[in-house]
Amino acid sequence: MEQASKETATSTGIKEVPPELLQSWLEAGDTVLIDVREDYEHAEERIGNAELHPLSKFDPAELRKKHADKRIVFHCRTGKRSHEAARRFGVDSEPVFHMAGGIEGWKAAGLLTVRPESAPKLPIMRQVQITAGALVATGVALGITVTPWFLAISAFVGCGLMFAGITGWCGMAKLLAVMPWNRRSCAV
Repeated sequence: MEQASKETATSTGIKEVPPELLQSWLEAGDTVLIDVREDYEHAEERIGNAELHPLSKFDPAELRKKHADKRIVFHCRTGKRSHEAARRFGVDSEPVFHMAGGIEGWKAAGLLTVRPESAPKLPIMRQVQITAGALVATGVALGITVTPWFLAISAFVGCGLMFAGITGWCGMAKLLAVMPWNRRSCAV
């Protein structure tokens, strides 16, 4: 019971669990770790035995049915999406658990992750940065040399990046994830 006191409850009733405590729960076999990142993120790097249930397709009822006898803990990259999944999952006074710091916190605690051989050579978000940068530079160059209307490309990409930052949903990442060079590694 001493370990249980190391979890902290947030103002929403979601209990944040430190990675070290979560690891002991996983080793005990009474806990399931749910990764709510997208499939391409899970394919790049994951915590061993974490089940993938992307937030974009999240079904709390399915999880409750599948793991009725287990404690469920949610995680993502840094904690924003998994906190949202925990909020959606919570009912009544049932305890809901969220791993503090996400997979980044897990790694910072010195715990191991799995990076499959088939993982993309360049992570999707780096591909997004390269593509967005190339589109912005092209839009500006064409806007200066051909017609100012090409500046609309740069404005569109900039708005898309702001939208991705605000909502956590990146259309360019979704598009790049289905490109042929990424397709095989995303099938998890």
